[in-house]
Amino acid sequence: MTKQNQNETVTGPLAEGQRWSAARKREVVLRLLRGESVDALSRELSIEIYRLEQWREKALAGIDESLKKRQNDPVQTELNQAMRRIGELTMENELLWERVRKPGPLAKRGSSK
Repeated sequence: MTKQNQNETVTGPLAEGQRWSAARKREVVLRLLRGESVDALSRELSIEIYRLEQWREKALAGIDESLKKRQNDPVQTELNQAMRRIGELTMENELLWERVRKPGPLAKRGSSK
């Protein structure tokens, strides 16, 4: 399947065995948001109304979620740094425990007589 031009309007149902790509779904949702009738689109594209409504709801939820995210959020930056440090300390701890369990100079020894 070739990549669609962003200004191209999706028309007609999919061919046998073809799947709805994210780009095609986006174009359909944009048509719905521009005010095209869900009934007319359903007939034109041979897709159920409930599915078109699901796509629209998912798209709107995605928009809402992306607008909630803050760029350069200092709390998130600090949390990310703390999580990285926890990962580093966990790795160091695991490596030290491995060394203690192996026979050698740092290994636990019983009392010597």
